[in-house]
Amino acid sequence: MPGFWDPRRQPEKPDVTRVPVQIRFVTTEDYPPFSFRGEDGRPAGFNIDLARAICSELAITCSLEVVPFEALTEALAGGKADAAIAGLAISPASREAVDFSDRYFRSPARFVARKADVLPAVTPDLVASKTVGVVAGTAHEAYLRDFFAEAAIRSYPTPEEARAALLRREVDLVFGDGVQLAFWLNGSSSEACCAFAGGPFTESLYFGEGMGIAVRRGDDALRQSLNYALAQIWENGAYVDLYLRWFPIGVY
Repeated sequence: MPGFWDPRRQPEKPDVTRVPVQIRFVTTEDYPPFSFRGEDGRPAGFNIDLARAICSELAITCSLEVVPFEALTEALAGGKADAAIAGLAISPASREAVDFSDRYFRSPARFVARKADVLPAVTPDLVASKTVGVVAGTAHEAYLRDFFAEAAIRSYPTPEEARAALLRREVDLVFGDGVQLAFWLNGSSSEACCAFAGGPFTESLYFGEGMGIAVRRGDDALRQSLNYALAQIWENGAYVDLYLRWFPIGVY
């Protein structure tokens, strides 16, 4: 179970009178398992449940609206929303448009191999004789070319094509997003062929700082309240319950 909070850091309990009477969240519907439409047509997913847990912890009423991903920051800037919880990556570029809560999730990069060929560890030396599939133009490809340059790297247009190449034995390994790979491993399309190989890779320079809840620039009262709620949710075990519900195969 990964931990995304420093146990030595205890945010002070906020004065909730300084935040909106109702927190208006915006999210998307095309990023399972974080946010999507459930069978009943209502928003569902890890982000949705986390937003509800935050509001419960702060004892504040909240609303949730689904918008296109490209409209998230515009909704904040235009005053149509107070916070965006939609898998937004914390980065120097995104910090120019919005402020972020503390990180609440980080998707690592992982290697996957066929079960019969899983390596005891993943190092540049052990992978040097292998063929590795990866999605072209991604941070995962850049990382491979910088740190696993002696491997035979094959680039594919989409994650689906890279994984299909592993099924066809065109490559020995696939390197990509840990969440996507975990759900593929747990689904029928993988044909129970494969497993994670080696540990997670989380270098921020390539894979970002993780996900945060975005708020308008300068809205410190709301940002600090969100940080307090996230820390409390972690401390009381609610975060672990949500994580295990939505990520049944350990991403890490």
